[in-house]
Amino acid sequence: MDIGFLGMGTMGRPMARNLARAGYDVTVWNRTPGKAASVVDYGASEASDLSDVLHRAVVFSALADDRAFADSVLTPPSLQAAKPGSVQVNLGTVSPAMSTEAEAKLGERGIFYVAAPVFGRAEVAEAGELTVLAAGTEGAIDQVAPLLDVIGRRTWRVGEDPRQANVVKILGNYLIANAIQAIAEATTVAEKVGGSPELLMEIMNDSLFPGGVYAGYGKMIARRRYEPAGFRLPLGLKDVRLALSQAHDVDIGLPFGSVLEDLFLDALAHGQADQDWSAITEATRRRAGLVGE
Repeated sequence: MDIGFLGMGTMGRPMARNLARAGYDVTVWNRTPGKAASVVDYGASEASDLSDVLHRAVVFSALADDRAFADSVLTPPSLQAAKPGSVQVNLGTVSPAMSTEAEAKLGERGIFYVAAPVFGRAEVAEAGELTVLAAGTEGAIDQVAPLLDVIGRRTWRVGEDPRQANVVKILGNYLIANAIQAIAEATTVAEKVGGSPELLMEIMNDSLFPGGVYAGYGKMIARRRYEPAGFRLPLGLKDVRLALSQAHDVDIGLPFGSVLEDLFLDALAHGQADQDWSAITEATRRRAGLVGE
């Protein structure tokens, strides 16, 4: 199968690499050239022109946000370059409204759209163990299902309306952000009273909260190791705002969401944009009078 792949960021590279490693004919493109070397090493080709990727039978995109996706896929030249009958698979976390727009614009060209955001950090993507949330027409998902099986351990079909996959993804990230803040608060109290944040999280992970979120982020937060960023802090703010927007659209308040937004803004104001989103912990530490190392 002839595959195009847009976006060679932290998540895009390992997913494209796994597809190439599985023997698929993969052509990759990135807005900033030079990030695809590790994918090309496994047999992929790097295109200098976006149109060389968009005319493939299946085109994956792993782009940062609504604007990056729209600028790459939904402009008139890009829509003209895309192949009628092909499938566009959006692996990124975009707004539900963007999925609705993409489905409509691509559909006018006879192109199928599948929203397929994923849960998992870069190391999970590298292992091909992502959780994939797929929404779109059944036939389109069936067509790309073998490819999704390469990048993920399980694909959840969440409906024929693509926006449903985005809603699940946004709410999942909202839950993770709340867990990060809960860990931040608990470890800050432990530190303030002279205890060990690392021991606290070791006990919690062994007893009350086993699993990837508390184990992974708990260790990062307890050790205050926010680099290299697996998921940059501005992207976390974007997803919290997407959750707030989705809730407000249906007249539901998210009190914790507003608090999270404030903490993300505090972290950004203190120059933490290039750190992992778990670095919002430092906002809580600052408010507790803890500074330094």
